[in-house]
Amino acid sequence: MTIRKLWFLLGTVLFVAFFILGFFGREVYRQAPPIPKIVVTTNGQALMDENSILDGQQVWQSIGGQQIGTIWGHGAYQAPDWSADWLHREATTMLNLLGIERHGTEFDELTEDKRAGLRALVQSEMRKNTYDSKTGTVTISSLRAKAIAQTAEHYIGLFGADEKYDGLRNAYALHKEAVPDPKKRQLLTHFFFWTAWACATERPGKNVTYTNNWPHEPLIGNHPTSSNLLWSILSIVFLIAGVGGLVWYKAFKTNQENSVQAPIRDPFDGLQLTPSMKAVWKFAAVVIGLFALQVGLGALTAHYTVEGNAVFGLPVADYVPYVISRTWHVQLGVFWIATAFLGAGLFLGPAAGGKEPRFQRAGVNLLFVALVIVVLGSLAGEWFSVKQKMSLNTSFWFGHQGYEYVDLGRFWQISLFVGLVLWLVLMVRSLWPALKAQGDSRSLVWLFAGSSGAIGLFYAAGFFYGARTHLTVMEYWRWWVVHLWVEGFMEVFATAAMAFIFSKMGLVKPANATRATLLSTSIFLIGGIPGTFHHLYFTGTPTSIMAIGSTFSALEVVPLALIGFEAWETYRVSKQASWMIAYRWPIRFFLGVAFWNLVGAGLFGFMINPPIALYYMQGLNTTPLHGHTALFGVYGLLALGLTLLVLRRLQPQGVWDERPVAFSFWAMNIGLALMVALSLLPIGLMQAAASIDQGLWYARSAEYLQQPLMQNLRWLRIIGDSIFIMGTASLVWFVVGLRMGWSFEKNKGVDPNLSPVADMGNF
Repeated sequence: MTIRKLWFLLGTVLFVAFFILGFFGREVYRQAPPIPKIVVTTNGQALMDENSILDGQQVWQSIGGQQIGTIWGHGAYQAPDWSADWLHREATTMLNLLGIERHGTEFDELTEDKRAGLRALVQSEMRKNTYDSKTGTVTISSLRAKAIAQTAEHYIGLFGADEKYDGLRNAYALHKEAVPDPKKRQLLTHFFFWTAWACATERPGKNVTYTNNWPHEPLIGNHPTSSNLLWSILSIVFLIAGVGGLVWYKAFKTNQENSVQAPIRDPFDGLQLTPSMKAVWKFAAVVIGLFALQVGLGALTAHYTVEGNAVFGLPVADYVPYVISRTWHVQLGVFWIATAFLGAGLFLGPAAGGKEPRFQRAGVNLLFVALVIVVLGSLAGEWFSVKQKMSLNTSFWFGHQGYEYVDLGRFWQISLFVGLVLWLVLMVRSLWPALKAQGDSRSLVWLFAGSSGAIGLFYAAGFFYGARTHLTVMEYWRWWVVHLWVEGFMEVFATAAMAFIFSKMGLVKPANATRATLLSTSIFLIGGIPGTFHHLYFTGTPTSIMAIGSTFSALEVVPLALIGFEAWETYRVSKQASWMIAYRWPIRFFLGVAFWNLVGAGLFGFMINPPIALYYMQGLNTTPLHGHTALFGVYGLLALGLTLLVLRRLQPQGVWDERPVAFSFWAMNIGLALMVALSLLPIGLMQAAASIDQGLWYARSAEYLQQPLMQNLRWLRIIGDSIFIMGTASLVWFVVGLRMGWSFEKNKGVDPNLSPVADMGNF
């Protein structure tokens, strides 16, 4: 297929995919669960209203939101899913109240036939939709109002300072007085009730709830729907068909690519380092520093899951509670990976363009300062927010938005977007000569520039919701950022960057690299863009979202089935040239990406992707299983490989002492594998079994997670974590040694004062 036809294919894919995402996004708005203007009892008593529910949503955001427990399955995995937990507690309380009212004793003391009758009454009461669309009123019985009040008392005590909840707080890793203000705690319960109400209440004219019968809760008849099962089966069919089609194309395509011979000399040896390229050293140093900090915070967060609010008896959570350590851990992961991509782009831009634009170095330094301010400012703001030292509105703007991966306050979010726009301007300026030039590499440079633009501009999707935006609508736009930005166009940028690098090295012909990148991008995005909906099955969206999300997201796995072949072919060609030994460890990091792309993004991703699987697994440890192996295994290793490649070209003199890099590579990969095999995978599968048998509330409960076996499995994670930390320390030691001189073989090193690295100190 010609390059022109492939460009047409990519354009068609983008139009069709975004049309689907936008068209069905309209349904997300139209069919979101209503927020009642007022909730009243049958005798006219007002319990809460729209403002109090949205105020409660802001309270939840300010204390960390999705970083402490989950709502509708999205967030952290230590504390309960608050919507599922409320739902079960409210139903249980109603059963007890009914048992006392009708039979003079609590529910558990009754005979099975009497309990069955009470369960039917509670199910009918909780699933019945009493929302009046004309007045915006939800009407409930006085008995249910009493159950709501008793359920609310539990959360008012839990998020306060009541000592009887100390043990439960420790099990949840929830710090004491998470919400010091009693009025705010009451508002928080209003928000929790509404999220549970959407889980239990049937859509008008249908026998499924607003959240498609999620979570699994036998007490009120929440079971998988027929649509859930049907679209799960079809998604597997789509996956098999897609993989089969790709294998057929790979095996029988007629335009086989011509093999290439690696150049005798390193093509990059003729590369003249420009001032802006030298300034990228600071980005590489920050990448390694933030990576090390993130790993340390990850170890702290994991330890909180076994010891609650302490670290070997020390009250560390008094200063850095679980919600803060997890917030910083997640956010720093995005920061250092994005910084690595920004730095690689700034380094490759002048290399592709062939010359240094005026004031490019000043722009690179300005961007660096801006990124440092955003990182430090956002981290500090999140701490002040969680410590409840800001008002609710101030917290959203300068503290904690409460939404995973986009936690930073709106001011810092806007500042980061401005920085990304500045990066895009710097990229286009440096690439402009190559964009205008004729030749086989031109299309590849346009792909590189286009993916840079997508990274810069699609982050703006996070501005389409505010502090009081409906939770369903917020999730739609949040996943535009997380899925399309982190899992979509970063993938395209990485593919284009790698194709450009290998074509410059002479390991692949530019025309072949362009065709392969265009085709793989088209295949990935046709599944990846509409596949955004697979995050939204149970967030108050209609069945159509489940249908689109399950079928298209199954196609995301298709290109991963063969990605290892491309990586291996490049590696095989690279071994033909003796000069490639200088790049062997960056390339091995890229090979690691191919492995974890298949295992982490492919196998573990698809394990939770079909609706029937996610119905039982959403919010369990099967999600961080996929998250760790995909985010670090794919983007993390890729970012580290790109960083090492940039460092190699910034300081081409001398021979690296590669032992620390080799140890780091194997330690991080083995550590990640052990983290999965010894802890995350068995815990996740055991939770899934508990969710199937008894309900999500039980799989996430302290009663289940504090069992000795579960605690032992959590402690076993320390083995993989420790090996991973040693690998991280080895990489930090190596990078520092590039500046200090000890990372070069004896008698083959360089004077750091004569190298581009020396520019780090004076920009």
